[in-house]
Amino acid sequence: MQKRILFFFLVFFISNLEARILHVGPNKNYHTPSQVSTVVRDGDTVYIEAGVYPKDVAYWNAHNLYIVGRGGMAHLKSEGKSAGKKAIWVIKGNNTIIENIEFSGCKVPDHNGAGIRQEGVNLTVKHCYFHNNEEGILAGDNPNSKIIVEYSEFGYNGYGRGFTHHIYINHIDKLIVRYCYFHHANVGHHVKSRANNTLVEYNRIGDESKGNSSRLIDLPNGGVAVVIGNFIQQGPNAENSNLVGYGLEGLSNPGEKRLYMVNNTMVNMRHASIFIMVKQGSDAYMVNNIFAGKGTQISGKVATDDHNFIQSDIGYFGFKDAENYDFSLTKNSKMIDAGTRNYTLPNGIRVTHAYIHPLTKSDRNTSPVDSIDVGANEYMNTTFVIHKENETDLIILPNPCRQGVIHFNRDISSYTITAFSLEGKKLRCSQVNSSSVRIMDPFLGVGQVILRKEKVQISLPFIMLF
Repeated sequence: MQKRILFFFLVFFISNLEARILHVGPNKNYHTPSQVSTVVRDGDTVYIEAGVYPKDVAYWNAHNLYIVGRGGMAHLKSEGKSAGKKAIWVIKGNNTIIENIEFSGCKVPDHNGAGIRQEGVNLTVKHCYFHNNEEGILAGDNPNSKIIVEYSEFGYNGYGRGFTHHIYINHIDKLIVRYCYFHHANVGHHVKSRANNTLVEYNRIGDESKGNSSRLIDLPNGGVAVVIGNFIQQGPNAENSNLVGYGLEGLSNPGEKRLYMVNNTMVNMRHASIFIMVKQGSDAYMVNNIFAGKGTQISGKVATDDHNFIQSDIGYFGFKDAENYDFSLTKNSKMIDAGTRNYTLPNGIRVTHAYIHPLTKSDRNTSPVDSIDVGANEYMNTTFVIHKENETDLIILPNPCRQGVIHFNRDISSYTITAFSLEGKKLRCSQVNSSSVRIMDPFLGVGQVILRKEKVQISLPFIMLF
């Protein structure tokens, strides 16, 4: 047994020794990504210097690759070229991670030229930009594959006949799309997924004023689909009469046939539409959603309809700047504290974040005893930073905020903690448990709040959640 363990350790050690870092750039050993793509081995890291790489396309066959732009985005400017009449990059290896790369201008004879064509198992795309391709990301069938797309932008992709999209994922195990910005899809869908499991969370997906997309989210074969915390906006030139479609090409995916829609802000700026269409034989589970604009909330069976609000007058919801697509809530919004935390999603998923434009996120108040706003964000949703003033005081920044919960990294049950404004006003403050404190007063003015710990001094660090 010891010899066997030693053998596997040596194999693992040697395989890691073989992994390399390869550099691409005008002054590097490899001048273009296509040059290095022919020599990479399993486990290699490829650094591509920022800049434009015109008409450079490639196949990536090795497994466990990490390919990243350095010093800014590396721009793969296709100018109509493609690898194998498929894409700028065709990914055939497994477990590939791609980060900080820009893909543009791919065109092929059958009009589905993609920025990335995924043919391997498992892909992660982070901080990338796909624009003016016939497809953004196109993935074929692979029942064992998982694809994650996060912090990425998609604009002006699509050939224009309705069959090409920003993201088009065929039959895989799972697709996760989060913290992304989708805009101006050319007739096609922003997100189209045939995956057995689809999670679309905390994105901004919209046509804005001139986009002419079809659906914002299309889930044509059903499965388990969770759409949570998204800003979803249909523009006046949209081609389709509904924003989200589920199972409309047949419920062929195995397992549960259910669409979960929780804490989304959906805005229709087109003439009357149906916000959500679900196929007969499936259920829609809808909680804490805003439906703003003319139209019907849903066509199809609704299993749960709880704390959803629909109004044709977009101004009713108190958005910050709807004309410029900022659908965050203002202090007079009727959606503040109007939601419920009484919902159940697959795998224990909860509302934990909010999309912050552009391409980032914020924590959302996750305390189970607090109320929650309806829609994709909390009013004054902001991340707190806490600074230590001295051994006995803490300062919370920034203000304003409505309330906060401070979580310490140790037991504070022996302390008396009192909150004060800088003007000396004592604020309502209560201990939640042995390691956290809640400030209940709304501190709506500019300034800071001091927490004073009496009885015993403590040492930090600690973290803040709200």
